[in-house]
Amino acid sequence: MAALGKTVQPTSSSEALARARQRAALVPDCLVEARRVSNSVIAGWHGRRRRGIGENFWQFRPYVPGESLSRIDWRRSARDDHTYLRDREWEAAHTLWLWADASASMMFKSDLGQVSKESRALVVVLALAEILSRSGERIAYPGAMEPVAARNAAERLAGALVLAPPSTALPDLTRVATRNDIIVVSDFLDPPEEVLATLAPLAKRGIRGHVLEVCDPVEEIFPYAGRTEFVDPETGGKLTLGRAETAGAEYRNAYLARREVLGGALRRLGWSFTTHRTDRPASEALVALHMHLSGMPATTLARAG
Repeated sequence: MAALGKTVQPTSSSEALARARQRAALVPDCLVEARRVSNSVIAGWHGRRRRGIGENFWQFRPYVPGESLSRIDWRRSARDDHTYLRDREWEAAHTLWLWADASASMMFKSDLGQVSKESRALVVVLALAEILSRSGERIAYPGAMEPVAARNAAERLAGALVLAPPSTALPDLTRVATRNDIIVVSDFLDPPEEVLATLAPLAKRGIRGHVLEVCDPVEEIFPYAGRTEFVDPETGGKLTLGRAETAGAEYRNAYLARREVLGGALRRLGWSFTTHRTDRPASEALVALHMHLSGMPATTLARAG
């Protein structure tokens, strides 16, 4: 998402068509991988269960004076000296909006990464759709698919993404309702203030957000040395360094500072922020997102991989 220059030239229609076809060809393979990944983590995925009105048993918990005596489970209470209530599980479906950045910078893949950032983002989003739909949640994708509650939500989403043009910026989110969740996956290389200008209004509307930053290993470690030419994938701008290793420390400091600023600001808004490297398994990103969706406490800067 980052740019070296100040402006970006409009993409020609032929280039846009080629980009759309390339993404469409990528989606089926990503769906297959997403199902493999989701199956590997589904055993530990307990859903986003919570107490409420429903038919299914959720948990026993100690009785608190003042609560209804009709909910006491006398059989469980008879086992020891405590009185227990029988809680049921809240069964109302929740809506989760998923979005993966398709900017040119997301197509980057180094020799150290397993896949491109775009491919990993699609796999994570489709795997989330697969797992959450199995839990009975409604899945949506802004600009591509309206909320749907179906066991084949991941397949529907994959089909919608094949037909939809690649989205390089968050589309209109007015349909996202208060207390919905939105999961945004990108490399977030734009200046933090620009990212926050887009995301902060959503948080102020009461939308719960979960941000996953996907990065290639070389973007963190900067392993370059000697004469190196860097090309901005979005503007075509070029930067040539005679001894790239001399810029390593400064680059790494700037890269991590941007991450800290963005992550700190999002946490203050009540959103989660997780980083994930493409040399790590996609399942690690899924587990981290599951913790946030389940309301589990996060570390100062959650990291998946």
